[in-house]
Parts: sequence; structure tokens; C-alpha cells
Amino acid sequence: MKKLILILAFFPGIALAQVELKIAKLKYDGGGDWYANKTALPNLAAYCNKYLLTNISTRDEMVHVGSRDLFLYPYIYMTGHGNVVFSYSDAENLRKYLVSGGFLHIDDNYGLDPFVRSELKKVFPEHDLVELPFDHPIYDQKYRFEKGLPKIHEHDGKPPQGLGIIHEGRLVVFYSYESDLGNGWEDQSVYNDPEEVREEALKMGANILQYALTN
Repeated sequence: MKKLILILAFFPGIALAQVELKIAKLKYDGGGDWYANKTALPNLAAYCNKYLLTNISTRDEMVHVGSRDLFLYPYIYMTGHGNVVFSYSDAENLRKYLVSGGFLHIDDNYGLDPFVRSELKKVFPEHDLVELPFDHPIYDQKYRFEKGLPKIHEHDGKPPQGLGIIHEGRLVVFYSYESDLGNGWEDQSVYNDPEEVREEALKMGANILQYALTN
């Protein structure tokens, strides 16, 4: 387990501005476009640095699911539209990362859902994704979301859902489904979303990051 996650695990109350944190996008096999939403994480990091007073790198970093470098990042973002494949060693590495204090945020960019569910079973065969209640702390960090996830982009007319995997009492995976938060984090010119919609997406993203860094 790398030093950064050790710091967060043993000193969860540490001021987030005291150390430069790095967050990254998860690269996976299977042909899905893991690289989608290129401006999303840099914009989210900049927003958190401004409003949460964090010190998060705004570089657009990526890390492969099977890499030991996974442990350098307290928060990993996974997105895409298509197929996902975790090998046995990928799943084992991801599990070790998550049970050691890491946090995975999966953000369905439409079309990811059927693939990611089966691959998560390789990581945590003993756990199912469960819907988090609206009073879960992830919805009440810097910002309060009384009705759970905001709806950023319309897909199938379904309500947004915040799902999670809870291991030994700790939320280790948060799955934003039918919401498309990452599209709302992108540069405004990418989707031309109204500013109030982008603001809701960034606020929810800030909540997720704050939760991941302090729990």
C-alpha cells in the first residue's frame, strides 16, 4: 500500500490542502472507450481546489486497472460507453486497492452498465451493487442533495441512481447510473449544457471526491 493511501487511512482528518493529491481515470481492456470525457477530471479538480480548498493536480492522468500505480491515487474515475474486461489479475489488483483504502467512482456514460456489472462481480463476488439512500453521507458533504444524484443528461428516461458496493462497512465503489456526471464536468463547449446544470454536476462531483478523501 502506497504512502498516500496510508496517510488518508490513518489520518482521515488531515487538511486536504496539506498535500498535493492526484486523481486518475481508469484504463481497462475490452475495447470500451475508457478515455472518454477528456476535460472532466481536470475541471473537477479545479472546482474542488477552488471551493473545497483542496490541492488536487489538474493533470489528466490515467492508470491501468492492473497496474501497481493504482495505489498512488485515492480516487479513481471510470467511465465509457462500451465493453469492459477485467482479467483475474486486474480484478485482484483492483480489490486490493479498494480494501486498502482506495475509492472507485464509476460513471456510466451510457452503454457501460451491462459490462461493468459483470466485471465488478470478479472484484467482489460476495457483494452486490445496492442503491444508496438519499440520506447517505455522500449526498451531504460540502453540498446537500436531498433527492440524490442530479440528472445531467437524458438517456432512457430513467431516474438517476447512486449505487454502491459496501465492504466491511465502508463504501468502496460508487456508481453513478443514468446521471452522466462526467459530461457535466466537461468544458462547457463540449455539450453546451446550461451553466446551472454543469454546476450541479460539479457540486455532486465535489461531494464524491470529498467523501472519498475523508472516509
